Amino acid sequence: MAKNTQPIVKRCKALDISPAFMGYSGKTKMDTIRNPKGQMRRKQSEYALQLKEKQKVKFVYGVLEKQFRMYYEKAVKAPGITGENLLSILETRLDNVVYRMGWAKTRKEARQLVNHAHFTVNGKKVNIPSYRVKVGDVVALREKSRGYEKFKDMVEVVTGATYPKWLEKDVANFAAKVIAMPDRADIDLPVEEHLIVELYSK
Repeated sequence: MAKNTQPIVKRCKALDISPAFMGYSGKTKMDTIRNPKGQMRRKQSEYALQLKEKQKVKFVYGVLEKQFRMYYEKAVKAPGITGENLLSILETRLDNVVYRMGWAKTRKEARQLVNHAHFTVNGKKVNIPSYRVKVGDVVALREKSRGYEKFKDMVEVVTGATYPKWLEKDVANFAAKVIAMPDRADIDLPVEEHLIVELYSK
């Protein structure tokens, strides 16, 4: 399976995303006083702005081009605003749900946990990060995994975590229920999704 191996901080800087937004904390090299004029860029073209927004979304959710295009085509066919549909589709990936539940510090870590089959959907083990949840689905940490040291340390963090309003927290059962599809107001991604639609519409 192909994966993006670009340096996180360098990529964040290129896309104007804070590493903290991606779940990475600590000292970074986002700011530097070396060659300050090197930070000055020419005005970007319309195409460059559109491409940057697409790359930003792909980077945040860890999706490569082929899969991203497939999501876009589904978003076009769905009722509603295409750009918002696209973000909603990405939000309902299982790895993102695990991240939103607080069981992983980053989406990259969440993908790894899903790959290792630590989570279930409606009681059935699912190890596909791109699996899309729907209203009524219950995502839970597998009972077998609850004894692992990593997850024992995470219990207090998850208990105090603030879930998005489209997820209903069930701390007692290490789970969350999807009670609605996420709308644009629920998604904190700083992106102008209409530019992505314009890019693909050419």
